[in-house]
Amino acid sequence: MVLSEVKEGQSATVVRVGGASVLRRRILEMGVVRGTEVYVEKYAPLRDPMELVVKGAHISLRVEEAAHIVVDHVR
Repeated sequence: MVLSEVKEGQSATVVRVGGASVLRRRILEMGVVRGTEVYVEKYAPLRDPMELVVKGAHISLRVEEAAHIVVDHVR
């Protein structure tokens, strides 16, 4: 499953971060690395972007970018 498919209020564990090298580096620098728990706080009214809580920090990602992040253990 990819992060863009996770619903509001659910958590998931990052398995792999893909995408182009610049995008991948940006996501990794925000703390979204393998093994990290990510909580989907909310989606914007038109479902783009999505707000995430990663290691206590609130970050926003476009749904298109979140589609490159493979997650597991959705709760």
